[in-house]
Amino acid sequence: MTKHPVIIEDTGLGLFQVEVRAQGASFLSDEPISSGGLASGPGPFDLLGAALGACTVMTVKLYAQRKSIAVSHVQVMVTHQRDPESRRDVFERSIFIDATVTGEEMKLLLAAADRCPVSRTLSAGSDIVTTRSETAIATARRVEDKTHIRAMDRVCDELADG
Repeated sequence: MTKHPVIIEDTGLGLFQVEVRAQGASFLSDEPISSGGLASGPGPFDLLGAALGACTVMTVKLYAQRKSIAVSHVQVMVTHQRDPESRRDVFERSIFIDATVTGEEMKLLLAAADRCPVSRTLSAGSDIVTTRSETAIATARRVEDKTHIRAMDRVCDELADG
C-alpha cells in the first residue's frame, strides 16, 4: 500500500483554522464564526462532502469518456447530516449530468457515480490507525498521487465487465 500524506497543521490564527497541504496545493479549513471559528475555509464535513462530490464528477466524466458518451457538464451537490435515531452520518448527493443520452446510458453514468472510490470508502467505513510522531512532520510537498485515478479506472473497468 502506497502512502501519500496530506499535511494539516494549525495556523496560529483562531482556534480552529488549519492549513491543508496536498499535491503541491494548500488551502485553509476552519469552522464558521457561529461555532467559534474564523469562517476562513470549509469545515471538515464540508471537505468530506467535497471529496465525495469531486470523486463523483471525476468518475462520471472518466466513464463517459471511456464509453464515448457525450457528457458536456456534471454538477454534484452534497449535503451532510447525522441521523438522530441511528447516529449514522448521511450524505445526500444530487447529480446533474448535462448530456443527450439514452436511458440505459444515464443508468450507467449513475452506476459509475455510486461506485466512485470515495463513495465506496464512505459506505464501507475505514480503519483509522493513530500514532504519535516524536518530531515535527516534514512539510515537503508531494508532486503526484495516482491512487485515486487508479481507483476510478478500476470502477470504469468493473462497469465495462459487468
